[in-house]
Amino acid sequence: MNTRKMVIMTMFVAIAVAGSTFVSFPAGIARAYPIQHAVNVVAAIMLGPIPAVIIAFLTGLIRVLTGTGSLLAFPGGMIGAFLAGVLYRQYGKAWLAATGEIIGTGIIASLLAVPYAKILMGTTVTAFFFVPPFIISSVSGALLGVMLAVRLERNRVGVKIREMV
Repeated sequence: MNTRKMVIMTMFVAIAVAGSTFVSFPAGIARAYPIQHAVNVVAAIMLGPIPAVIIAFLTGLIRVLTGTGSLLAFPGGMIGAFLAGVLYRQYGKAWLAATGEIIGTGIIASLLAVPYAKILMGTTVTAFFFVPPFIISSVSGALLGVMLAVRLERNRVGVKIREMV
């Protein structure tokens, strides 16, 4: 992995961590953190699935270590980022990256969160506890991310980022 790519990935992590600290809103019984999902979509489009997953993992790790996130950040962010990157790489459509983030985080990760939360967090809740806030958070962030990615492409910034890495 080259230095430029690592620097760009680090900037994405910083944006996601800072954005998650300052931008959130109530989503049912939880809080939605749309910046993480937006970063997942942009990173998936600009860098691909593996860097997007690494960014999501590092963001989750920093948020857990600083007390600004929960262990649920790991499956949610990583599954959504991976699916967004795979769908974008396969079809080259930004809206499919957003769809991958929504399906990966909003549906798959929210269902995976039930046993994950029981084992690692000691909570016993049903899928209805996780699905609505995960979907609200991922939809709002994925829409923001796809709008940002399209804008970056129009301004040729996205092309320059891809050329640098």
